Amino acid sequence: MTAELLPLPVMRGNYAHMTRTEKRIADYVSAHVGEVMDQTISELAAAVGSSEITISRFCKKLGFSGLQSFKIALVAELYTQTETVYQDIDSADTGEMVVQKIFRNITDGLTDTLKLLDYAAIERAVDLIRAARRIAVYGFGNSATVCRDIETRFLRFGMVVQAYSDAHQQVTSASLLTAKDVVIAVSHTGATLELLDTVRTAREAGASVIVITSHVNSPLAKLGNVVLHGMGREVHYSSEAVSSRLIHMAITDALYTVIAMRAPQDYRRNLQKMREVIAKKRT
Repeated sequence: MTAELLPLPVMRGNYAHMTRTEKRIADYVSAHVGEVMDQTISELAAAVGSSEITISRFCKKLGFSGLQSFKIALVAELYTQTETVYQDIDSADTGEMVVQKIFRNITDGLTDTLKLLDYAAIERAVDLIRAARRIAVYGFGNSATVCRDIETRFLRFGMVVQAYSDAHQQVTSASLLTAKDVVIAVSHTGATLELLDTVRTAREAGASVIVITSHVNSPLAKLGNVVLHGMGREVHYSSEAVSSRLIHMAITDALYTVIAMRAPQDYRRNLQKMREVIAKKRT
């Protein structure tokens, strides 16, 4: 079952792909939640210097039928939990303040991810991974770290899995995939051109694609058979990919654990084999 849409986390997750006008609306809503609850669509449009139709399109882009359903969901969200204010890092911040803000933003990102994560999508991803003949994992930069972690973990199940962070190797690998194979593509922005080319090649070859990204409306998400949405919050002076990397790793931890629980005896047997081999190397 898909998690219920919550306006504030959804806005944060889509912010990077919004137009300038949409960002202005999102900024206003985040800073004036109380006022928005009492405003009509014309009053909100006037407050942000936009039009009623733009407000309506903004709400629909986020997955709501209109401003009224957006406001109803906003009330429900605020009723169940006090929303913490997003804290960006300033050049004048002390070391203690920087640490506190980074940890707060990571914690809030994990909380947002838990609110929005599609649990049915987790189950579909697990089914695809377990049935795959082989698994190719693609990502660049900080996302490549997540890919290597996936490779290391899934090897413990005896799966045929390999992570690629080189563009040429990625597209070569993708061209050789079949309908029996699965791709896991990891990207914070979901807009890296080389990764998009690789995933398109994999889809053309017949492979199923699992996408892990911070932006659910990104070009990469549109290519996925299954999309797992992790909410990394952007922080100036520190790459937002630092936060998203930890959040994406938490999603892969969930996948790994669900897979292990589907076949616990096989998992324990493989783990014991690995421990015995490692122990021999140490003696």
